[in-house]
Amino acid sequence: MIIEKIIRRLKKDPNYKWDSQYTARDLLVIVYERSKQIFRGFIRRIFFKDAKGLLFIGRNVKIKHAYKLKAGTNLILDDNVYINAIAAEGINIGDNVSIGRNSILMASHVIADKGVGISIGNGTGINAHAFLGGQGGIYIGDNVIIGPYVKIFSENHNFDKLDQLIKNQGVTKKSVHINGNCWIGSGVIILAGVTIGEGCIVAAGSVVTKSFPANVIIGGTPAKILKERS
Repeated sequence: MIIEKIIRRLKKDPNYKWDSQYTARDLLVIVYERSKQIFRGFIRRIFFKDAKGLLFIGRNVKIKHAYKLKAGTNLILDDNVYINAIAAEGINIGDNVSIGRNSILMASHVIADKGVGISIGNGTGINAHAFLGGQGGIYIGDNVIIGPYVKIFSENHNFDKLDQLIKNQGVTKKSVHINGNCWIGSGVIILAGVTIGEGCIVAAGSVVTKSFPANVIIGGTPAKILKERS
């Protein structure tokens, strides 16, 4: 199929497969929507710090400080994605990355406290309604699957002083690292300072409060190792 060949070339993936059950009408709708996204991307790319290859931008996508955003080839930003890229390292996105609708990427939270930034590796997919707070730095490896409603935080409010308002006690920033080939299930919450080793699976709804080694399945609140991948 010609669409399969085109996507293989765009993704540089000779093993990419296209579902042959789509009807001609299905294909026309898909091509029409993608064409509109490419047109929006063509207009918006001039504001990026760097953008390679095709850029697909959905409806009502908002990008603040786009001059701090670097995009690899074939970046897909679905409808209603919101990005604030101002940070020391900005936001750096690899090739063939998709970010689902209604997702939020915040490299900094408040003007008074500039954040570290967010880095997303090649082939990573972030599903709808995800939230990435990169104030302390978020680093996501290649080929990571991130489910819908996942939330990742890289800073915490300080609260030790009883004679001060919590909001006036500042924050502690700790980076989050998710290594390559991980699957982060729907609704997972990952807190500041966590490192998730390569090849891990995090069960849906888990709250990850500490780091884990490579190739384990974790789950629960707080998350613990359920079994090893063998």
